[in-house]
Amino acid sequence: MNFSVMNLGCKVNSFETESIASVMEKQGYTRVDFKEPSDVCIIFTCAVTNTAAQKSRQMIHRARRNNPNAIVVVAGCYVQVEAKALVDADILVGSSHKTLIPQYIQDFSKNHKRIEDIEEVRSAKFEPMRTDIFENHTRAYLKIQDGCNQFCSYCIIPYARGQERSMDPNLVIEEAKRIVKKHKEIVLTGIHTGRYGREYQVSLAQLIKRLIAEVDGLERLRISSIEITEIDDELIELFVQEPKIAKHFHIPLQSGCNTTLRQMNRPYTTEQFYERLQYIRQKLPDISISTDLIVGFPNESEEDFNQTYNFLKQCAFSFLHVFPYSSREGTKAAGMPCQIPNDVKKQRASLCIALSEELYNAYKDQWIGREVDVLIEKATDTYGQGHASEYFEVKIPGQFLQHQIVCAKIVKRDGQYLIGE
Repeated sequence: MNFSVMNLGCKVNSFETESIASVMEKQGYTRVDFKEPSDVCIIFTCAVTNTAAQKSRQMIHRARRNNPNAIVVVAGCYVQVEAKALVDADILVGSSHKTLIPQYIQDFSKNHKRIEDIEEVRSAKFEPMRTDIFENHTRAYLKIQDGCNQFCSYCIIPYARGQERSMDPNLVIEEAKRIVKKHKEIVLTGIHTGRYGREYQVSLAQLIKRLIAEVDGLERLRISSIEITEIDDELIELFVQEPKIAKHFHIPLQSGCNTTLRQMNRPYTTEQFYERLQYIRQKLPDISISTDLIVGFPNESEEDFNQTYNFLKQCAFSFLHVFPYSSREGTKAAGMPCQIPNDVKKQRASLCIALSEELYNAYKDQWIGREVDVLIEKATDTYGQGHASEYFEVKIPGQFLQHQIVCAKIVKRDGQYLIGE
């Protein structure tokens, strides 16, 4: 039998999708592209916005229409919050028990009885998952945390993913040792990665210390995303001392206006955010700091947006991920007055995207004439290409091996790439 998979969500969702695909392949299934006919269609859904929910429904209908006799499996956040709307699925799995999907497929093949596994997630336990899908990549993701307790007013994730929970630190070490047999870099990921380990009385910094000390062959460790309130002094000092840790923080800001931050229920002010940012840069002058931004949040006036735009320039982020606000039923923000017209949101997003390009080029230009360590991710007969610790891409003329870490001097910028020798 063959199968296809589709991921419609975040990096954590992507990890879970590929973990299940890896198990399916080990059980003898043949993976095909989602556009091709398949015996089993697996869809990992997203519920973060109404648009994401709509895409999830459309993909389920498409799978059923193109593969009328296939087993359709639907899993993830949208299932957790709106299972009753998913009548086209044969197997429904919410935010827990995703590791049981291969078994559920076997069960359905025998008795053809619809399966629903949607557990209340507020009390869910961490579900360890592993994957071998990084066979052709130098960078491997390791999900160490799930869930969120923050309840931002625009976000459905606490209801879809449940409470914060973490992977047992000993299991993290065990999985990392398996991963580094094939990969030089590990990216620690989660819904709230920075809140890792609270139920084990272990901090993220303490986990990282163990990974560096106990995992032979690990050459670079990266954190996927972390809140400004989670970057404590212990973690900063570890970044200062340990060259194996990638010098890049992705810190979601969401808005540079205090009025909007309060309405978003974000746990800081712009003054607190900037003060911490300055302390990080004092300790790590060259670090790359990128961010997430939502524009067009309900009630965001032109003055509010201008405050955000100016604050972005003040913070001098290396780059921005910009999202026009998209309403999500079931969140507090969806019911707020003064929803912003789409054309205004698009205009504000365009301005911030242009600013991101300007900021990123300025940050990369600072590295011309300096040396960086590049993990080669693509190797041809004429050049090697990969990311520096600070998460910008570098091309180096010459012949290199994939997975090799090369020290290169940056000589110029050519478009989005820095050129090294």
